[in-house]
Amino acid sequence: MHGYNKTLQYLYQQLPMFHRIGAPAYKSDLTNTLALCDILGNPHEAFPSVHVAGTNGKGSVSHFIASILQEAGLRVGLYTSPHLTDFRERIRINGEMIPRTVVTGFVRQYQEAFDRIQPSFFEMTVGLSFSYFKQEKIDIAVIETGLGGRLDSTNVITPVLSVITNIGHDHQAFLGDTLAKIAAEKAGIIKAHVPAVIGETQPETMEVFIRRSAEMKAPIRFADRHFSLRHSQHNAKGGILDGFDILCQGREYMCSLESPLKGSYQIRNIITVIQSVELLKEIGFPITSDHVSRGIRNVIQNTGLMGRWQVIGRDPLTIVDVGHNLEGIGYVVLQLSDLNPDRLHFVLGMVADKDRKDIFPLLPRDAVYYFCRANIPRALDQHQLAVEAHGAGLHGKEYTSVRKALAAARQSARRDDVIFAGGSTFVVAEVLTRR
Repeated sequence: MHGYNKTLQYLYQQLPMFHRIGAPAYKSDLTNTLALCDILGNPHEAFPSVHVAGTNGKGSVSHFIASILQEAGLRVGLYTSPHLTDFRERIRINGEMIPRTVVTGFVRQYQEAFDRIQPSFFEMTVGLSFSYFKQEKIDIAVIETGLGGRLDSTNVITPVLSVITNIGHDHQAFLGDTLAKIAAEKAGIIKAHVPAVIGETQPETMEVFIRRSAEMKAPIRFADRHFSLRHSQHNAKGGILDGFDILCQGREYMCSLESPLKGSYQIRNIITVIQSVELLKEIGFPITSDHVSRGIRNVIQNTGLMGRWQVIGRDPLTIVDVGHNLEGIGYVVLQLSDLNPDRLHFVLGMVADKDRKDIFPLLPRDAVYYFCRANIPRALDQHQLAVEAHGAGLHGKEYTSVRKALAAARQSARRDDVIFAGGSTFVVAEVLTRR
């Protein structure tokens, strides 16, 4: 095998990738990951880690925590998924993507093992990240789960802190058809005697986490019971999150934090982050209030985060967001309503294995829709999407690609309109790739 592009081609073609093909790539146990880690010398045991799971917000929370740890002067590995424009986004150290030569060298060295073990794309990537982090002698890693928790490939680690942002309706075919069942799968990342943070207190799931933490003798904190945010500045148009104060059990904790991630839903994530950082400080990590404020403010430049209420154009305002499940789309729609545009142009694409019946009623009926299909096998055909959406009272035209749909929206939109592109991570990825 020669060269980075051929290496990527091998990975995409030979190793099943859930985000592209869905269920056939899902592995229901940790056997392959454990076997691969054993071949690699169990590199995940060489560094402490923070493990982050949840239905929504786990990517943002992972990036915020990594950014704060970087501001504290630590060498921080960050593993997240999926990527948007470059495979190497998944594996970073202090914001720098893994070098192409490391990816190519790893695959070349262990291709024989891959052929024998037959790992999924995700399992291979987890092994690559652990190996690279050990090689580079990082101080700590922030590891985001892929799907679920208990059986997720990342769950071979024993972290110093487990974080679960929230529980929502996603991947129900694999994780369960109730919030309590999904929570039980996510709670699988809670390890013996390892403190755990739960970002949002939810009646359907609280007892699941309390029971799991008791079984594991793991201290547990529900972040929203200890912290809250109060706006110090707020641009009402768009619910843009500029500055805010943190309240800790009724007392002022820190003032004038600013977030470059402008979605108002980030309030929940930042509360989760603050609680996580407090526990990391208790464990002994040298984090100050200044590190926290700088880490939040500098999260994009420190970690390269993209796709969270990201403004990609003005006049008309054009926004992308990777929210794609029931709760994520709900957050997006609420924020779009705050914008109060003259007219909303909605570039919409979805994956075929997503349960859509509860999502369509959330979407604004007065928007103009541009139904499209992302360039992946899992993508829902744009005609089927349009037919189903029309049945729910949503109207627009069909486009064979994200590029054509966005171009049509830009041609139709006036200066005071808003263009939004989303519904699937892959729609956002194509928009960002083709800018």
